[in-house]
Amino acid sequence: MKRLSIVIVTYNSQRDIFDCISSVYNHNDISEQELEVIVVDNNSTDAEDMFRQLSNQFGNKLTLLSNGHNGGYGQGNNVGIRHASAPVVMIMNPDVRLVEPVFQTALQAFDSDSRLSLFGMKQMLSDTVPSHNSFSCTYMMNGYLFTLLTALGSRFDLYIPRLMFLSGACFFLRKNMFEEIGMFDESVFLYGEEDDIHYRLIKRFGPHFKYNNHLHYIHLVGDRKPSLKYEKTKIDVAVDYARKKGYPREKMLRNRLQNTRLLLLRERLLNRTSPRYAVLKELMEYIKSRVETK
Repeated sequence: MKRLSIVIVTYNSQRDIFDCISSVYNHNDISEQELEVIVVDNNSTDAEDMFRQLSNQFGNKLTLLSNGHNGGYGQGNNVGIRHASAPVVMIMNPDVRLVEPVFQTALQAFDSDSRLSLFGMKQMLSDTVPSHNSFSCTYMMNGYLFTLLTALGSRFDLYIPRLMFLSGACFFLRKNMFEEIGMFDESVFLYGEEDDIHYRLIKRFGPHFKYNNHLHYIHLVGDRKPSLKYEKTKIDVAVDYARKKGYPREKMLRNRLQNTRLLLLRERLLNRTSPRYAVLKELMEYIKSRVETK
């Protein structure tokens, strides 16, 4: 009987997927009969070769699923979740590495609390450098308060379940609850899923989430450069999700504008010549233009 299914969605991820899966088995602390690893490929150009190499390296330990088209991050995860046979599912990005045994602790948390729907861990950028993205405040919050609470939460590992969503890079979910809220929203291709999932789970089951800062994983994003396209996409997705929830578009944009102003002020004091400062400055103008466009 499977106790845990791990779903990993790939898209041209040959550089990452082998080390990712190796980290799963290297730190597995449940029996292999209780563990199911599902790789869903979103129509990569190298999918056939990647699957062949995965089969050679891991044999029949893996379930390999070819998604006929790239329907986005959420759609690919939904394919894997539907195929999962365990009551608890772990969503894991290919650029995540486990660094210690975590499965037993997470499963015990679900076993001991039938209301628990999500379980998250502390995100690291390396073995010694913590990330600031283990969790974040919901975007449906005043932007100044969002910035302050997110900063304090990150600094002191203070997680408030009702107000903060867990990182989507690596987290555990209770499958039947996730299915009941409709799983990932497939109308959104990428980004913003965590806040939406957080909202729908609270609405249906309450804020029964757990963050364990004694368990760690590495998310290999430390060398990513600031990207205006990425930041603008996150704004657009946040506005779209807000619309579906009946949250005013202008209010969401003003929340994001308040947040960006504070971040820009901080960056101006630290380093006006940084790439991040330039991106934030352009982002603020983009949000202003969206606020003015009715």
